[in-house]
Amino acid sequence: MNIIQQIKQTASQLVSLIKPDSDKVIFDCGEFEITKREIIVSLSIVALMLILGFSISEIIANEVEDRKRMYNQALQVETPEMFKYGMETNVGNAFVYGELAAVDTVTYDEIGGCWLWIEKSREEYTRHEREVEHTDSKGHTYYTTEVYYTWDTVFSEEKHSEKITFLGMEFDYNKIKVADVDYIDTIYKFSDVRYVYYGTPPEHTGTIFTKLSDGTIEDSNRLYENQTIAEVLEDKNRDCSQVVFWILWIILTLAAVGGFYYFDNSWLD
Repeated sequence: MNIIQQIKQTASQLVSLIKPDSDKVIFDCGEFEITKREIIVSLSIVALMLILGFSISEIIANEVEDRKRMYNQALQVETPEMFKYGMETNVGNAFVYGELAAVDTVTYDEIGGCWLWIEKSREEYTRHEREVEHTDSKGHTYYTTEVYYTWDTVFSEEKHSEKITFLGMEFDYNKIKVADVDYIDTIYKFSDVRYVYYGTPPEHTGTIFTKLSDGTIEDSNRLYENQTIAEVLEDKNRDCSQVVFWILWIILTLAAVGGFYYFDNSWLD
């Protein structure tokens, strides 16, 4: 039975117990009025929403505790020897702290330098038109065409290293994701055409959370840049999902009660 059916069933049961004067109007604002009967039924809506909310909250709490247990029981690795041993012996979940470096750096000749990842975008200064709404002194609405220009990306391309090292071990590029992206330069080819360059430096230090098995690590591990294992673990154990859930659930409950008052509730008669 879904929540709406539960509310209607409970409401009907309450209606059968309500005194004859329960259709008395408690609040009247023109076309909108609330009767004593509707107030009593709305309380049942709140009660049912709270019961359902506590059930969902318990499920969320259990999931959060499972995640925290997984993080707190994970192996903490900071040496190449332990890192290699963990991968060879399939130890499972682990926090690993170390230095990441590109084995084969990439660049564009016009930019130079060495990069783990680099992007080149061609932008063109493009003319656009849009209709703008105006109102004259008499309150009449009229429109004019406004011309404006923006730098729009026409195409982009990127390069990245094929191999990286992390804590002394070599991996494919896609094993670890580095979010650090820097603006490099802008080169104008013409007054209305330019190339914009962004790149990721070749060396980083930080922590990953991964699974050590089959002599390697999982794909697409996030690098927590410049964070130690203790700092990442503290962040993982800091969870506000319960607070967020109850804020959203209270808003939903208030919306449900408000909607109940708004619609015609002649079915209660």
